[in-house]
Amino acid sequence: MLTLTFLGVGNAFAKRNFQSNALLEAWSAGPEQQRQPDTTLLIDFGTTGPQALHQLKDVSGFAYLNRQGTVDYPKIGHIFITHQHGDHISGLEELALMNTFTYTNAGRGFRPQLISSPEILENLWEWSLKGGLGVLNGREANLEDYFVLHPVRLEDAGADRFVWEGRYELMPFKTDHIRLGRKYDWPSLGLFIRDSASGAAVFFSGDTGFDAEAYGDMMTQAKLCFHEVHLGEEDLPVHASLRQMRTLPAEIKKKTFLYHFGDDWDSGAFEVVEREFAGFARPFERYVLFD
Repeated sequence: MLTLTFLGVGNAFAKRNFQSNALLEAWSAGPEQQRQPDTTLLIDFGTTGPQALHQLKDVSGFAYLNRQGTVDYPKIGHIFITHQHGDHISGLEELALMNTFTYTNAGRGFRPQLISSPEILENLWEWSLKGGLGVLNGREANLEDYFVLHPVRLEDAGADRFVWEGRYELMPFKTDHIRLGRKYDWPSLGLFIRDSASGAAVFFSGDTGFDAEAYGDMMTQAKLCFHEVHLGEEDLPVHASLRQMRTLPAEIKKKTFLYHFGDDWDSGAFEVVEREFAGFARPFERYVLFD
């Protein structure tokens, strides 16, 4: 069984619903039969990620994340990074430092696996994390001091996928989130997940402008979709607007949960989401992806 729980469903500026990071949990039997999952994978870990995990550890079914009142970070075995905006990566510094100095074994800290494209991993260290993590015990440090790196090379045929837990095929794909001069020239990723046992699939958009021509086939194949949305009246080049999302076929909308929205989602102006889509995604709620 594979489940997904949003740590938050808000956009970068959300104050009510945390930012849009998610926790994948792989189970051999399921949360009703197991005290904790076999392994876990975070999809991003942004500015509000540590606070969201701190609250999640006290939610029924997530006690395995609680170690004497603090987040048991070594319970997070893998992290997939979609891109390096702060609402998707700024929690990594706390996670790395806690794993290095609080949760140690034989003098060595815990290192989760960090998964992304080579370009994102390189930029993540040089442009974002090096300032806070670049010195370790009187020496220069690098990203490998804190994480086991798993680069996924999207440009190589057949190399843009990896198998997790021997069953789940995780296939990153490029998203059109930010452009320097042309489409996909600024690295950002979504995630398509296929269950080899059943053949079923799930679509997770990551941050992206509306790009249904590129990923529409994946959404059609998926049994369940999670797509980011911008609720403002104007169309934006960096996020999919609700107006654009409503142009999707009805059969896709009915299986699509929307996330990455602003704090006004419950103002009464967006009742169309519950009518036309699967609804707004909710934080701290486990979604069963595959039985």
